[in-house]
Amino acid sequence: MARYLAGGASRMRRLQKSSLSSSSSSFYLARSIFNPLSSPPPPPTTTAAFYQTPIPNPNYSNPFTPASEIFKFGCGFRSFAHISTSSVKEKNNDEDDDDDDDRSKKAELAVSSSWIDLYLPKHVRPYALLARLDKPIGTWLLAWPCMWSISLAAIPGHLPDFKMMLLFGCGSLLLRGAGCTINDLIDRNIDIKVERTKLRPIASGLLSPFQGLCFLGFQLLLGLGILLQLNNYSCILGASSLLLVFSYPLMKRFTFWPQAYLGLTFNWGALLGWAAVKGSLDPAIVLPLYISGVFWTLVYDTIYAHQDKEDDLKVGVKSTALKFGDSTKEWITGFGIASISSLALCGYNAGIGWPYYAFLTAASGQLAWQIQTVDLSSRADCNRKFVSNKWFGAIIFSGILFGRFSS
Repeated sequence: MARYLAGGASRMRRLQKSSLSSSSSSFYLARSIFNPLSSPPPPPTTTAAFYQTPIPNPNYSNPFTPASEIFKFGCGFRSFAHISTSSVKEKNNDEDDDDDDDRSKKAELAVSSSWIDLYLPKHVRPYALLARLDKPIGTWLLAWPCMWSISLAAIPGHLPDFKMMLLFGCGSLLLRGAGCTINDLIDRNIDIKVERTKLRPIASGLLSPFQGLCFLGFQLLLGLGILLQLNNYSCILGASSLLLVFSYPLMKRFTFWPQAYLGLTFNWGALLGWAAVKGSLDPAIVLPLYISGVFWTLVYDTIYAHQDKEDDLKVGVKSTALKFGDSTKEWITGFGIASISSLALCGYNAGIGWPYYAFLTAASGQLAWQIQTVDLSSRADCNRKFVSNKWFGAIIFSGILFGRFSS
């Protein structure tokens, strides 16, 4: 400590000498640092001139209001520190705004980039985006009713047919992609007016309608190849769903219930999966399963529709989100109860084991969590709750799997 104080005193004496011998350069340095655009006065020739207050340039409007704080370190040595509370606050606010902009840009970049941009050739990317390959949630929502039905049709005490599940998984991927292509072709003049959809390949001009039509033919051809591997009854039943697939995009123009129509379309696999395994339909089992899927779709797609309700009003299309308005949570609560009740009836009619009902209770909790916590005024939260429905489907599938295996 003594050494530190002695060194400080020595440095102080050197500073005093240097300040007396070079007062003019010190004053000029202070002026140039703290008021760079002010006109410096002629260099002072006496020690008294060193203590004069700097004269600002009247032609320069300084937005800051500096206050000089003079810290004395010894005779003839002073340093000027400009303190401005307002300027610091403004600077901090500007930095905060810049940080917010940077975070927004990073978030947009994270959303816009996907595995499609990273791994697929450039000329293939628009078609992958058209089929929504970067957003698998639609494939999951289409596939789960198929998996439920196939598992219910399994022999008690046995696992479901893995080959059949693989076929329906591929079919869900292709049919969902074909449905998106049909939707984008029909809605291309609407999509360009909606914030969430204006960058879709056809709406943005990345693909022409003719290219989209050719791609649709390719998707349907692949889907036909999968359908032909099923029994004749299933082929006819599967082909009949195309009427729903092609007409669904038109429903939003005529009715406030396009989500119900989507439910009829998306849950067709609940009928088709059973038919593919059994060769026929058992109405006591598959109809409650199908109805439960329709009500489930009304829950998640109404939540999803709240993302676009402002744009839908401007464009003039309809949805259950617009119809229910502030009463949405009451409506989707009723749909959720109807869905769970239909699933319980389906399990009872199928004679499924007790694990099914334990998983059904867990699925009820997941659905209730969605409905109670969703912020319908937040697009981001609506999307999060919508995407979480893949877990609802997985819970029901697990319940059927363990219930059928234990029965």
